[in-house]
Amino acid sequence: MTTGVNTKKYAIGIDFGTESGRALLVDVATGEEVATFVHVYSNKVIDERLPGTDIRLEPDWALQDPNDYIAVFQKTVPAVLRQSGIDPADVIGVGIDFTACTMMPVKADGTPLCNLAEFRLNPHAWVKLWKHHAAQPEANKINATAQALDQAWLERYGGKISSEWFFSKTLQILDEAPEVYQAADRLIEAADWVIWQLTGVETRNSCTAGYKAMWSKREGFPPDEYFKALDPRLEHVIDEKMSRQISPIGAKAGELTAQAAAWMGLKPGTAVAIANVDAHVSVPAVTVTEVGRMVMIMGTSICHMVLGKDEHLVPGICGYVEDGILPGLFGYEAGQSCVGDHFAWFVENCVPASYEREAQARGIDIHQLLEEKAAGLKPGESGLLALDWWNGNRSVLVDVDLTGLLLGATLATKPEEIYRALIEATAYGTRVIVEAFETNGVPVTELVACGGLPEKNKLLMQIYADVTGREFKISASKQAPALGSAMFGAVAAHKARGGYDSIFEAAQHMARLKDEVYRPIPEHKQVYDQLFAEYVRLHDYFGRGENDVMKRLKKLKADILGANAA
Repeated sequence: MTTGVNTKKYAIGIDFGTESGRALLVDVATGEEVATFVHVYSNKVIDERLPGTDIRLEPDWALQDPNDYIAVFQKTVPAVLRQSGIDPADVIGVGIDFTACTMMPVKADGTPLCNLAEFRLNPHAWVKLWKHHAAQPEANKINATAQALDQAWLERYGGKISSEWFFSKTLQILDEAPEVYQAADRLIEAADWVIWQLTGVETRNSCTAGYKAMWSKREGFPPDEYFKALDPRLEHVIDEKMSRQISPIGAKAGELTAQAAAWMGLKPGTAVAIANVDAHVSVPAVTVTEVGRMVMIMGTSICHMVLGKDEHLVPGICGYVEDGILPGLFGYEAGQSCVGDHFAWFVENCVPASYEREAQARGIDIHQLLEEKAAGLKPGESGLLALDWWNGNRSVLVDVDLTGLLLGATLATKPEEIYRALIEATAYGTRVIVEAFETNGVPVTELVACGGLPEKNKLLMQIYADVTGREFKISASKQAPALGSAMFGAVAAHKARGGYDSIFEAAQHMARLKDEVYRPIPEHKQVYDQLFAEYVRLHDYFGRGENDVMKRLKKLKADILGANAA
């Protein structure tokens, strides 16, 4: 334990990811990351069958167990307190971030429906994870209805609402399990639900409301008339199941209750920040508080965030929200839904045993071996070109029914060539997004990367620099979302308690970048410009309706699987 008088103050950021949750203890004055601990969810991603049952889930489902989220509080925070030996009284604030849209039906007291015996066996009573894609028919209906009623808010989201978002999932519950919808007193983002569990007070954050639930600071939610046209039972969904009280990012949600404090070993009354989204909270954590600098959170997927002073309509992006990332600025978001997942799929399914043996003999990870072999190739040497749609396309096509493509393979094609082609494909997808922003008045002057991939794969980062023709800077923190959450926790505490009065002030003291910079190699960029032109041809041919073979194949598969199940 520490001895003597300790004037240091700390904040804790808790990052709820796709398969685990992480707590990070941070020195408020310097941003020093003092201790961290990860808890892997017991049920991880539920995408095959409900836990403890034989109830199989249909394709494109992805659920989670909310009890795993409480376990994160109970396991991770006590662990970082033990590691650091600090006095819990010196922790002045707590912030959280979450994947989104990850939503759930609950009772009026916050009890998840899936924890009730009568709903435990109904998949719709569980948390729908961000990558639950089974609500595409509902998303299509949301978009068609908005277009028919000439709803202006649709343009803020690039002209399409995603199947991943709040009302697509809400409508799917109503369509397929109306009894769950009826029993749910509240439909809520998991981000807001965990804050509810910490403070005892239900709050709704502006980030998820704006980016995932069609809310804006100036206009609020779409009118009841729109929801009635979508489905008469949804006419009053906002007032009956949600809330029009939306709290701004950077505000204080409340303070730790005695129960929540006991879970974590902290003091009751500790300040708790309004919830945030994992991607968006990373922006100030990598020093970005001004316009034009795009932040890329690179992991299983990529989120692309850029700030702007003005309002611009950008087709195919995830959306823009005033004050959605930082106060006083428009926050623009785009994304790719298959990046790290892309490479993991390849390693798990397509790498020969001889490569596994070589990696094991050398004591390295199979990804490291493939990166090493792929780095020995020149751009264009493999003769391969891929489309990065193994998990659909988030931006700019906004279509989960698109699938992957590998072109140019021969009997001489090697695993490292495919691995490199998949990396290149994700880089081309990012370039499409960057060019969409710039074409529509949102400048992108610099790229800053954070997340797991920049730490693990230097080849990937060089390829992204070469393909985009832009410099990449790298976050000094390996866990930018958790750091960003801790920064907002410090802001929730305010200067009076040893924190900060704004996120801009917190960023000056707690955020930093590495000295490492990836710069485009001119001769590589020349080749990639040629390959990118071919990528765009394939992108538009298969993605914009000229040839819908991917969708026809997906439908045929679903029909056959459905017939077999019957």
